[in-house]
Amino acid sequence: MPYITERWPGGMLTNFVTIRKAVKKMATIDRMKKDGTFNTLSKKEKLQIDRLRAKLEKNLGSIADMSRLPAALFVVDIKAEHIAVKEAHKLNIPVFAMVDTNSDPRQADYVIPANDDASKSIEKILSLVTAAIQDGLANRTNEKEADEVPEVEAVETTVVAEAPVAPETATETATEE
Repeated sequence: MPYITERWPGGMLTNFVTIRKAVKKMATIDRMKKDGTFNTLSKKEKLQIDRLRAKLEKNLGSIADMSRLPAALFVVDIKAEHIAVKEAHKLNIPVFAMVDTNSDPRQADYVIPANDDASKSIEKILSLVTAAIQDGLANRTNEKEADEVPEVEAVETTVVAEAPVAPETATETATEE
């Protein structure tokens, strides 16, 4: 899953074509190293290309596999990452955000009230979100497999929701015929 931990590159969503070109440049440098073209360059050119590759890897390495715009954006600190939130709103991408008391919750579409400065709080919320995403992806693949096999009469779906403060489990069972 693509993620950004460094500074948000302005225009990453609104100017996605240019960002993809930079990612392709990084792939081209990798290809040059594999096929041996890199070794034919002078020492100065190698150094410049290595520095460019390191910079691109630092800023864009985590989104190298992102071939299209995301369906949603999860932001830990909307006050610090206001550029990302504005770009997502321009493109009508829903924003899930951890919002602290020093931020405006109206900027996020889906607010998670939490301390966005504490690493334990961030870790807890992200572990719950990633578990829910993995569960959703597993359910989606199970549903696709069930649609492909006509002998299956019923599919059981279980939804588990946990609140960040007091964990509660809600189970809902649905059958399809």
